[in-house]
Amino acid sequence: MHHHMALAALFVLIVGTARAQSRFPELDPEHMTPAQQQVVKNITSGPRHGMAGPFQAWLRSPELADRLQRVGEYVRFHTSIPHRLNELAILINAREWDAAFEWYAHYKIAMQAGLLPSIADAINARRRPEGMSADEALIYDFCTELYKNHAVSDATFNAVKERFGEQGVVDLLGVNGYYAAVSMTLNVAQVPAPDDPSVPKLLPRE
Repeated sequence: MHHHMALAALFVLIVGTARAQSRFPELDPEHMTPAQQQVVKNITSGPRHGMAGPFQAWLRSPELADRLQRVGEYVRFHTSIPHRLNELAILINAREWDAAFEWYAHYKIAMQAGLLPSIADAINARRRPEGMSADEALIYDFCTELYKNHAVSDATFNAVKERFGEQGVVDLLGVNGYYAAVSMTLNVAQVPAPDDPSVPKLLPRE
């Protein structure tokens, strides 16, 4: 009896997850190709430990998945941009793309990295945050100009270059480009954000 109940519970869990993300349901490891299994191993043995977010969708193209996840590992864990500022850039990206799962995942990481909740709340509401540090304002200006104008002014470019160097400018472009690919994937795959009372929901677009 208990065995059947456990199986039924597992079935509900699997089906529920699949229904919540109907376009690219989670792949069963036993039915993955060797290439897909290798990508899962590469991702879960690194600093991430999980396959949440865009990875289930990306697995459908294993070589692309592996190349993208390596870019992701760099822009999250090895970039020259300080952690708090990098997470600020990711939250701006999530808001710009209305990527609910990305917002959910990186809101927590940003708070742990020391970003003020009031800054995240302002980004969520599409307002320029008050009380930013000089560095935060540089990152905010660069990212928001990039999305609004698809370019950045000389003044903004030079300010970021002076503060973070040429590598910093390119790493900032890298995190925005990578998370644009993540956001597109999350939105097309319809990956839902879990219900978590500790994370403010991404507000709907006006």
